[in-house]
Amino acid sequence: MGVSAAVLAGGKSRRLRRDKGVVEVGGQPLLARVVRSLAWVSSEILVVGRSDGPPLPVPVRFFPDIFPGRAALGGLYTALSAATYPLVIVVGCDMPFLNPDLLRYLVTLAEGFDAVVPLLGDEPQPLHAVYTAASRDAAADQLGTGDFKLARFLGRLRVRFVPEADLRWADPELRSFFNINTPADLELARAMAGAVRR
Repeated sequence: MGVSAAVLAGGKSRRLRRDKGVVEVGGQPLLARVVRSLAWVSSEILVVGRSDGPPLPVPVRFFPDIFPGRAALGGLYTALSAATYPLVIVVGCDMPFLNPDLLRYLVTLAEGFDAVVPLLGDEPQPLHAVYTAASRDAAADQLGTGDFKLARFLGRLRVRFVPEADLRWADPELRSFFNINTPADLELARAMAGAVRR
């Protein structure tokens, strides 16, 4: 069975003050780096929140947000609406160290649930997760109320939370969850990419 993957790329990058998709990490645009990792685990890749981007290593489909200005939940709704396949891996565009083995593992846990969401400590990671495309209905309902909180969206779903210990077999240092929000994060990511080529 095919799996879709969606990169949420519609954020404003207020703290970084640069387009996250095109900043380079490890000698390639960040969006290209994310897409390359997803190509190992998905049958189609969607880039949500923008209509174009830097040169990418595999074909993707770009989808502007259906409801602009609705934060990550709006992007998630667009991703789930656009997906061809019933399961959708959803990640942020600012995660340079995604681990395909970990993403495959999350997909294997999805049967019987609306979402599979990792936990770092007690904190859910809803933008490194797997959702059923059918959960777009719950997203639409919540968007209609003007509530864009992802935590409350998860409360509407049957979620399989995956504890941190179960993530470390594939990603011992949990680098998958490193994301770039500030110039300091970007410099750290570049240093990490130089130390361990992926």
